[in-house]
Amino acid sequence: MTPPPDEPERVLVSACLLGRDCTYKGTHNRDSELMARLEAEGAVAVPFCPEEHGGLGTPRPPADLTASASEVLAGRGRIVTRGGRDVTEEFLKGATGALELCQREGLQRAFLKERSPSCGCAATHVDGEVVDGPGVTAQRLRDAGIVCEGIEGRQ
Repeated sequence: MTPPPDEPERVLVSACLLGRDCTYKGTHNRDSELMARLEAEGAVAVPFCPEEHGGLGTPRPPADLTASASEVLAGRGRIVTRGGRDVTEEFLKGATGALELCQREGLQRAFLKERSPSCGCAATHVDGEVVDGPGVTAQRLRDAGIVCEGIEGRQ
């Protein structure tokens, strides 16, 4: 579903980048440069937090992938908190929710928080290290043809 040409483009944006206190620490990563860019483009931000959508609370323990996002999505990896709790199901539910929202609303682009195990686009956390590669939500969206851009998040 594509919006009519006279309507502004709507884009998925990690809610923390818009100032919502939904990071694992219970803070935000508000990015005023991104907000200014979207305004200049005439784009409307659709906020979404995959981890909250998946049922994880805020704040929550940090979590890492045990394999690449593709491997996790294929069932050959997990997502585990640093305390050892398996939260794969919650992360996958959040990734699916993001994709369903994009499909339902005709969103073709996403601006996601870089280095997040959900939203990272160029880098994410695997086994306690920041590594090249996307998080599970970014991977699921890309696999469906959604253009994803990682945003660092600045105050």
